[in-house]
Amino acid sequence: MDLRIGHLYPDLMSIYGDRGNVIALSQRAAWRGIDVETRTFTAGEARFDPDWADVYFFGGGQDQGQDLVGADLAGPNGDALRRSIAGGAAVFSVCGGYQLLGKEYVPDTGEPIPGLGVLDVTTRAGKVRFVGNLLCETDDGKMLIGFENHSGYTYLGPLAKPLGRVIAGHGNNGTDKTEGAVQGRLIGCYLHGSALPKNPWLADQLISWGLARRHGAVDLAPLDDTDEDAARAQAAEVAKTRT
Repeated sequence: MDLRIGHLYPDLMSIYGDRGNVIALSQRAAWRGIDVETRTFTAGEARFDPDWADVYFFGGGQDQGQDLVGADLAGPNGDALRRSIAGGAAVFSVCGGYQLLGKEYVPDTGEPIPGLGVLDVTTRAGKVRFVGNLLCETDDGKMLIGFENHSGYTYLGPLAKPLGRVIAGHGNNGTDKTEGAVQGRLIGCYLHGSALPKNPWLADQLISWGLARRHGAVDLAPLDDTDEDAARAQAAEVAKTRT
């Protein structure tokens, strides 16, 4: 059994430790004896192969990088990524990647940047930047921890549901107490830091979704997450001190 991981735009969209998410997916699969191959996909390359990747990671970036990626996604590579998602590929996206999977990003000045339109979210530039540890809880009681650093305010449409509810921090927009979005096998969030090493259950969900694309439903063998749980608990205590 093997897992194929596509890293989207790592040269333009990978800040605040985001690459650690790819490492975490690869390592947690390898610990279970699953062969892993990772490929990078970036602007200016030949058209993406929509049939290759099982799971993608799409990280955050600066505004200039986001402009370049938005322009690339408006062409054949965006069409290929949509076909890949329609074919069952999972996606984990953070910050700028999250925004670009949505309908559009509306900056403070300049023209809106169209998104891929696969997540029912819209993001607008805000006046206040949200920075600090972010703690939230999913509807089924799982805890999520990460580090938010964004001034984009994201609002969910009816097709997307929140990844979690904010306990400490600001989340999507600082007002509705939601963090992230889930729609099918797509996840977007503002959890930098990177997120998946501190939230191993989320990494395993993505691995399961990815494996299901070509191998069918798979029961993952449990791993010893003592160190990961300790890191999450420590970060959660720091997050709770935020006002």
